[in-house]
Amino acid sequence: MTSSSTTPLSSSQPSPFPWKEELKIRGWTALARGALWLLGKTTRKRHLGGEELLAYWQRREQTIFAFWHNRILLMPFPYRGQKACIMNSVHRDGEIITRVIKHFGIEAVRGSSTRGWMGGLKGMLEAYQQGYDLIVVPDGPRGPRYQAKSGVLQLARATGAPIFPVTYGAAWEMTVRSWDRLVIPLPLSRVLYVVGRPIFVPSDASPELLEEKRKELQETLLAITAQADGYFAGEHRATSSSSPILVPKPLPPP
Repeated sequence: MTSSSTTPLSSSQPSPFPWKEELKIRGWTALARGALWLLGKTTRKRHLGGEELLAYWQRREQTIFAFWHNRILLMPFPYRGQKACIMNSVHRDGEIITRVIKHFGIEAVRGSSTRGWMGGLKGMLEAYQQGYDLIVVPDGPRGPRYQAKSGVLQLARATGAPIFPVTYGAAWEMTVRSWDRLVIPLPLSRVLYVVGRPIFVPSDASPELLEEKRKELQETLLAITAQADGYFAGEHRATSSSSPILVPKPLPPP
């Protein structure tokens, strides 16, 4: 893939994969869609801190939705905006993700932080101009895990949209032995989404300020991920501390 290539939104193009690889992709896509359908129907979802993000969506104001790569699985479910776009790379895993999330109304442009970033950035900016919210995985597509790259800050600087850090934890889950340690909630599990405060990047942000904002995003994602993971682990303890009890709220209807 060249750095200038993009895939237009809502376009139908021939598969770039050999037919044997295409058959594998179709099979894995069907399995992934079935698994997501099951998790969507059986998991019980709540959120903490999502009121401001939901208010943006209710006002139809565009946002940037950022989360770690290992929390990607259940992220289509809390989305309540009008339409969204994510950047995915042109390899098998990225193609499977692209086809699965399209079922949830989320479009994709081709590119990644490691291959074709400039083309992907252009596609994301074009999507924003068409009214799409932007979805960014700042440590994707190949890590290092939990280390935010600067691309999402460049998008925020160019668009003026706020970055909302988001994550989730689950009462019952398994972890895949992949580079990102993908977290897979189990059927019937409770799931808690945690949303951090929005991060704004001025249009005239200097490289030094961009680095400060990158660190802020990384630290916020680490903090809310620890909060989400610790929520269920700490439920068995007696509430003897003076800290306020956080009460998760149900997700509003889609």
